[in-house]
Amino acid sequence: MRFDELTTAEIPGLRAISPTPRQLEISALAYDSRQVKPGSLFFCVSGHERDGHDFAAAAVSAGAAALVVERPLGLHVPEIVVGSARAAMGPLAARFHGDPTRELGVVGVTGTNGKTTTAHLVRALLEAGGHRCGLLGTVGSLIGGSERPATRTTPEAIALQGDFRAMLDGGETYCAMEVSSHALSLGRTDATRFAAAVFTNLTQDHLDFHPTMEDYFQAKRRLFAPPPAEQGLARSGDASHQPYDGPAVKIVNLDDPYGRRLADELPGAVTFAIDTPADYRARDVSVDLRGSRFALHTPAGERSISLPLPGRFNVSNALAALAVAHSFGVELDTLAAALAQGVRVPGRVEPVDEGQGFAVLVDYAHTPDSLANVLATAHEVGEGRVICVFGAGGDRDRGKRPLMGEIGARLADVLVVTSDNPRSEDPEAIIAEIMQGARSVTRPTGAPPVAAEVDRRAAIERAVALAQKGDVLVIAGKGHEQGQEFAGGVKVPFDDVTVAREALGARVV
Repeated sequence: MRFDELTTAEIPGLRAISPTPRQLEISALAYDSRQVKPGSLFFCVSGHERDGHDFAAAAVSAGAAALVVERPLGLHVPEIVVGSARAAMGPLAARFHGDPTRELGVVGVTGTNGKTTTAHLVRALLEAGGHRCGLLGTVGSLIGGSERPATRTTPEAIALQGDFRAMLDGGETYCAMEVSSHALSLGRTDATRFAAAVFTNLTQDHLDFHPTMEDYFQAKRRLFAPPPAEQGLARSGDASHQPYDGPAVKIVNLDDPYGRRLADELPGAVTFAIDTPADYRARDVSVDLRGSRFALHTPAGERSISLPLPGRFNVSNALAALAVAHSFGVELDTLAAALAQGVRVPGRVEPVDEGQGFAVLVDYAHTPDSLANVLATAHEVGEGRVICVFGAGGDRDRGKRPLMGEIGARLADVLVVTSDNPRSEDPEAIIAEIMQGARSVTRPTGAPPVAAEVDRRAAIERAVALAQKGDVLVIAGKGHEQGQEFAGGVKVPFDDVTVAREALGARVV
């Protein structure tokens, strides 16, 4: 694309564009100097730890044809001077890729818990309705029918707009994607036109990034009602493009207090719930290890639903996805049949079965609320004790550690506290903070004391050895992840499912 065509996009905080030959071609976009190709437009993003301006010379040496800067650098290439290079990425990336979300129906799912499962369910239900649907999320991505690994929950704007274009080029008409609070706060989704947005819930997490829960909520809210300064940024310079004022379909969980607040602030919101009157409601919910069953009540009628995903929280996720697909015209009978087929989501209440007489469930639960939900589900579906293994990540919200310790000690009959991804922190120090909360709980007479085992493999093996017929063992915190992160960026291969399977195999033998 020619430089002058690209810069017809509305660029937030534009201050100046240095003179440039009309025929200058921009062949790629980059914000990492290591990814620069000849002809790239390089964004000098000022980050928390590094300043992209410091790498501008290296980018030019690698072939960058122009720069997006927050201060003039004088490196003898054209410069777009803006207030924030990060804020400019979304609109310019959308323009570069032809504003793909004008055609692609993007469904954004946000919330503390449930994003991954809900996004997978949205995709399955839209596909059941005859729509080809891509997927972007924590576990991985499906773009143009091809699987790709995920590097973060929501890609940076440059990669995100490129993924949208690849979906359209691959014949997909919809995209189900997880949208993190980090992405919303950092502008990764700016210039993305969402056809629908889903709010699952909001509970404590990421308070290492957000100073308060209110700030965390306001970040999530941006998916549904972008601030006035951002409205219209999805235009690409064509006068026929209409300003973007937020998604046409807004779907909100009324069982969550923040969801009720959000619904009150969004006229016309579509609501879902289990315990609260809502547009899409589940009643008479029953769960076991095979899944969940409930009576579905909707504005278009009632259906009996069988869902091969255990847990009330998965019923809530299914309601959200069902509301999305139904809002887009998929019939209730089609949706009920598709839900009954089930969707496997790696690391989300994932069973590990080696013929043992007790259940083993691997789950990504890494927040107080999600841990409480999965342990409550274990009590609902099991006949014996609930055994739990979990830890907490290093360099992340420390305030949730004692909260999770208290929940684990209160809801698990047998609890083994271990490492998660310690990163730069001392694993034993993290465990000590979890144990503070665990020790605040008065355990029932005869209940074993809460154990600590810093080695995660040994902790899983210990829990497997303790399990008896009818018990439910929950291995929480890492879910689908394939490694443990330690100091210095070291990542050691580790998969909870594989380790549990090996421990079960050794026990059965």
